Amino acid sequence: MDNTTYIALSRMDAEQRAMSVLANNIANGSTAGFKSGHVQFADYLSRLKDGPHAPGENPEVYVQDRATYRDFTQGALTQTGNPLDIAITGEGFFSVMTAQGVRLTSNGRFQRLSDGSVTDAAGYALLDRTGQPIVLRPQDRTVSIASDGTLSTENGVAAEIGLVRVANNHDLHGEGSELFRASTPTTQMDVKELRQGMLKGSNVNMMSETTNLVELQRDFQITANLVESESTRRQNAIDKLTQTQS
Repeated sequence: MDNTTYIALSRMDAEQRAMSVLANNIANGSTAGFKSGHVQFADYLSRLKDGPHAPGENPEVYVQDRATYRDFTQGALTQTGNPLDIAITGEGFFSVMTAQGVRLTSNGRFQRLSDGSVTDAAGYALLDRTGQPIVLRPQDRTVSIASDGTLSTENGVAAEIGLVRVANNHDLHGEGSELFRASTPTTQMDVKELRQGMLKGSNVNMMSETTNLVELQRDFQITANLVESESTRRQNAIDKLTQTQS
C-alpha cells in the first residue's frame, strides 16, 4: 500500500471509533443520567525525509484518535412519581457499592429490595453519607426524601443519602452506560439539591447525534471508495507492467 492508502485508512479507523461512540450515545438517549461521549481527533504530521524535496511537497497528515471524553452537562428533569426516583439538581454523583468497589452514577432510579436494601437497577446498594449501604426497616412503609438528602419514613429519619463531587469530572472512567470509577479522591457535598419522584434524563441531543452519525457513515463510505479505487489503480498498473515485460 502507498501513503495515500495509509492516510485514508487512518481516517477510516478514526471514523469507525467515532461512529461507535455516536451509536452508543443514541442507544442511551433514554437512559436516566447518561452522559454523552465524544471523540477527540488530532492530525499527526509525518515529517519529510532529509534531502531535496519536490516543489510544493508537504508533510503527510494522518488522522489520530486522541481520546474519548464525556459531556457532563445536565439532562432535563422528568417527573415520575416513584418515591425512590431521585434527581440531582446541579453537580454531584450518587455512590453505589459494586463487586469491584464504590462507583459513581447520575442515574437516580432506585428500588427497594425484599430485605429493605435500596439499590439501583443492577442491585448495587445506594450509599449514605458515611459510605454505608442504605437499608430500610420492615416497618418503614412511606419514604420521604428532602432536598438535602435526608431520607425519612413514618418512623423518623432512616438515612442521609450521600452525594459526592470530584475535582475534575474528566478524571472519571466510564464503566458501562451508567457507572463511573473515580481515579482521584471524592468529597462529600454539604449542600445538595435533590428532587424526589423525579429523574435526570440523558443529555444526548438525539437529532444532532443522528445527523452526525449519518454524516460520518457517508464520509466513511467515500473514504472506503477511495481506498478501493486506489487499490484498483495500483493493480491495473502492475498488470500493465507485467504485460509489458512478458
